[in-house]
Amino acid sequence: MPIHGHTKIELTSQTTGEVETIEKDNIVTNAVSQIFNAFNGMALLREANANGECTPEIISSVKTALIGPTSAIGDSLWVATIIPILLTICLSISQASASTSWLGAVLYMVIYPVLTCFISYKLFRFGYKSGLEGMQTIMANGQLEKLTSTMTVMGLIVVGALTASFVSVSLPIQIVKDVYDATTDTVLTGQVLFNADNMLNAIFPKILPLGLTLGVYHLYAKKQWSPMKLMLAILALAAVLTGLGYATGFYA
Repeated sequence: MPIHGHTKIELTSQTTGEVETIEKDNIVTNAVSQIFNAFNGMALLREANANGECTPEIISSVKTALIGPTSAIGDSLWVATIIPILLTICLSISQASASTSWLGAVLYMVIYPVLTCFISYKLFRFGYKSGLEGMQTIMANGQLEKLTSTMTVMGLIVVGALTASFVSVSLPIQIVKDVYDATTDTVLTGQVLFNADNMLNAIFPKILPLGLTLGVYHLYAKKQWSPMKLMLAILALAAVLTGLGYATGFYA
């Protein structure tokens, strides 16, 4: 999403005292910088080949044209795929052993900037080599649309896998009774006749973590709840349900 801004700078010459005012309309975008770095390469190529005819208006028009495609790819590839996978690997390493719990954080701090530099450099080179004409060809033949759809599906798969692996919600409602076994003429104590959590997972595995994730997404995206407000709400809900479990004897 582009945001338009206006910059006004006054430059005063220390020798003559003359004041020069420079004004410029700026376009700021929230596109992922690692992916949008291809635009810098395209802009540099146009300036190198323009022989002084590459005006700021041309650069702004190219930037505006690339905001939509690069935002969709960047969000799906970088935010929803690469970062979650990297965090999952590092968290798994930290949780594997208490003696190596520090290793996951160190790996993330090392791999993230290296990966950022690598992807930014490669996309910058791609933008410089292909230029705006190359990007127009990719957009015209449908390759960019296919790449965007692929990255979106991949991002959804990764988020779904992370939800099933790291979000834990259970419904500890059970019916427990002593059952008489006629074959052995004994009474089996504490037999579980009904387990709500197992029943829900048999119908739809991990349906409760999915419901919690979709609920948080709805509050964040549709109701404009802040992350801090969401975390406090989840903590309050967990405290209430845990207290209710102890009060009713489920956790006794």
